[in-house]
Amino acid sequence: MTEWLLPFLCGLGASVVSAWGVGGGTLLLLVMTLFLGVDQRTAQGINLLFFLPTAISALVCHAKNGYLDKPTLKAAVPVAVVLAMAGAWAATAIDVELLRKPFGAYLLLSGVSLIWPSKKAS
Repeated sequence: MTEWLLPFLCGLGASVVSAWGVGGGTLLLLVMTLFLGVDQRTAQGINLLFFLPTAISALVCHAKNGYLDKPTLKAAVPVAVVLAMAGAWAATAIDVELLRKPFGAYLLLSGVSLIWPSKKAS
């Protein structure tokens, strides 16, 4: 019975933190790979499934309120699609052990940038 409790609480906590604007999906990746023994690729797929409904609802709300910058979207979407496809290919073609170190470095740099944000010149 308690097999589902830790994953449920982690998902609940990540969704609450995500609603506050913090990267809840990144936290889920760490919990799944470090504490629940989930393979990194599987964890990334679950993270994507976690992210998609949030992104869609944010897109709908922003569109409804007129907050989308259409010229930026037209420039960014084609590049994002190509890079997403390249990333998906790399994630399946490259050995997981080779992906762990760069991904870990990315997570560390992301965490550091949240703790010590860069100061903007005024």
